[in-house]
Amino acid sequence: MYGVTFSPDGTTLASASDDKTVILWDVKKRTRLGEPLGGHKGPVYDVAFSPDGNTLASASQDRTVILWDVKNRTRLGEPLAGHKDSVFGVAFSPDGSTIATACGDGTVILWDAKKRERLGEPLAGHTGMVWGMAFSPDGTTLASASSDGTVIFWDTKKRARLGEPLAGRKYPFRGVAFSPDGATLASASQDRTVILWDAKTHQQLGEPLAGHESTINDVAFSPDGTTLASASGDKTVILWDAKKRTRLGEPLAGHKGSVWRVAFSPDGNTLASASDDKTVILWDVKNRTRLGEPLAGHKGSVWGVAFSPDGNTLASASEDTSVILWDVKTRKRLGEPLIGHTNPVRSVAFSPDGAMLASASTDKTVILWDAKTRLRLGEPLSGHDDSVRGLAFSPDGATLASAGDDGNVILWDLNPQSWKARAGHLAGRNLSLSEWKQYFDPDISYRLTCPEFPPGEGVTEAEMAKGRSK
Repeated sequence: MYGVTFSPDGTTLASASDDKTVILWDVKKRTRLGEPLGGHKGPVYDVAFSPDGNTLASASQDRTVILWDVKNRTRLGEPLAGHKDSVFGVAFSPDGSTIATACGDGTVILWDAKKRERLGEPLAGHTGMVWGMAFSPDGTTLASASSDGTVIFWDTKKRARLGEPLAGRKYPFRGVAFSPDGATLASASQDRTVILWDAKTHQQLGEPLAGHESTINDVAFSPDGTTLASASGDKTVILWDAKKRTRLGEPLAGHKGSVWRVAFSPDGNTLASASDDKTVILWDVKNRTRLGEPLAGHKGSVWGVAFSPDGNTLASASEDTSVILWDVKTRKRLGEPLIGHTNPVRSVAFSPDGAMLASASTDKTVILWDAKTRLRLGEPLSGHDDSVRGLAFSPDGATLASAGDDGNVILWDLNPQSWKARAGHLAGRNLSLSEWKQYFDPDISYRLTCPEFPPGEGVTEAEMAKGRSK
């Protein structure tokens, strides 16, 4: 299983596989939409929906890209052929009129999405594989990053290179990302530096951001784009002024092991860093100071961190098989670690409304947790035959897709009404009165969801009578 992505409206899911096919799934019914889309002659590496959700593009090792009519599940014309090597990535421009494809032959090709025709010759300039690319927010510029140690800006309308390749160092560039306002591009390299580029003039903004003494593992812009954070194997995090291109004070030192991930809170005031030293540290972004002691509670490396949508809660995932929820303001653990997995937890994700947390593990399961009560919602979601590596919530939060090393995608119904109706069976009892009040609207009187079991704790005969009268 290489890629899984929801359509913009969340009704359809597309999955790409090394079996040379793409499958479309009905998210609501959790059923496959027709037969697998077969047309490629090699593994499918990437899939992308057009902004309106009507078209799907698939990129393959067979050197082609195929466009599909999502509604009819039919191929739109012949495969887009032009690359001389595997096509690793595909992306639609923000307005959906153009498709960009990245190839192992060092080229990028732009295509007219409507006519399904190549827009001129391949964009040639790289001498190594193109590993990453990103459209600017307005879609007028494309940036590509290559193993040849360069970044190239392309004019998407003229299909021409904008200036010379941006060569920072002699090491490969792993990825590129535009700032939220599209004015700046950040590129991360294996040479321990981050380079900022002016997205308009395509000039390097000052010298490479050098300060780390080891590989940079992660980089992230703050929500307003003014600050950049970089995480490194040298056990530190550095905050950079994205405009002035200067380091904001000394490296944030506090970890005793490699820093794997960094994440800004939604308001940009707090930064969380996850480390090999089994801790998470919260940092005051403005003052560049540690907010209290490291959040210690895990017994293994912390591999992931995620803020809730409101920024009040932080979730950390660890190789110790647990997930811990933290109160961001008080920096205290919210109850005991969430124990349920039997193997390392690879990732965590909050639902769009922040009410639910999903965790994926190498134990082949996904567990759903109530973010408020920190209680497991039923039994682990079991169905995969191998490690679960990826999770994706649908935009409305009603469905969760899990992708496993077994080559399968499983859709899980997270609709609150469905879960409420099944809650008694999952728990092996009826809900207590306090649980009923938590999960149901105040005007809904208590009733037995599982008639075979007695009323839950705290339920009086008066409560039961009130429910029977409705």
